[in-house]
Amino acid sequence: MADDFITVARASGIPVGQFQAVQAGGKRLLICHVDGDRFYAVDDTCTHDDGPLGDGWLEGTAIECPRHGARFDVTTGTVLCLPAAVPIRSYPVKVEGEEIKVDVS
Repeated sequence: MADDFITVARASGIPVGQFQAVQAGGKRLLICHVDGDRFYAVDDTCTHDDGPLGDGWLEGTAIECPRHGARFDVTTGTVLCLPAAVPIRSYPVKVEGEEIKVDVS
């Protein structure tokens, strides 16, 4: 099986509690750095109204959309707060040295 991971960011470039918007495989993603030096990748689009989650904020493992307050768990994409009812997609991430890699297949 081929390695489908694409390098999208450098680990030192995203402080804990912050995220970085990236493009990978034709998708807009957010790479989120949460406590414990863990990185997660999710779609940068709120499922409630297609707004950019990258304009919102990250608190712990929850990202909040600035438009209407929908919240999602960046570790799984699960909806945490209405008005969103559909989860966002999350993607496998691995870190090799400084390289953050995502599988968008």
